[in-house]
Amino acid sequence: MRWIIALDNGFARISYLCGWVASVALILMVLNVFYDVLARYAFNDVSIAMQEMEWHLFAVVFMLGIAYALRTDGHVRVDVFYDRWGDKAKAWVNLVGALVFVVPFALLIAYYGYSYTMEAYNLGEGSADPGGLPHRWIIKSLIPISAIFMATSGLGMVTQAIRVLKLGESYTGGKSQGGLA
Repeated sequence: MRWIIALDNGFARISYLCGWVASVALILMVLNVFYDVLARYAFNDVSIAMQEMEWHLFAVVFMLGIAYALRTDGHVRVDVFYDRWGDKAKAWVNLVGALVFVVPFALLIAYYGYSYTMEAYNLGEGSADPGGLPHRWIIKSLIPISAIFMATSGLGMVTQAIRVLKLGESYTGGKSQGGLA
């Protein structure tokens, strides 16, 4: 069962990397908004590109934050029931939920998101506003990329559940004891 621990730790590293990138993007977004507000109200200067960068950074925060939230149990679920269950019941819920919902949904998003991104790339899509950001395909490429990371976190939910079921580990704040947590 060492391979399952190594695999789970690898999935955890990927999810935590997504969380780190989302955190950095959040800091950059706050700085961007601060600059944009300062430029607008103190210097009467407006930059369409900086305004568009705000929602691009928000997309990074949201879409990469999903993978991190799945790994750390920060996502929405009916905790009224889940919190009262034992570790084995939680493991079964996570195992089935990941295999039936998370991974297939993420792969579906990746499949359709790829063609959406390629269409934007082939069209040379950019901002409709003058002075806006060019190369809209770059931010659209985050859709299939984040979906792959979401699928990876879903597989991490599976390996984490197997650790609880087979190795008798317990959930501690959404992380099994033997992992990177």
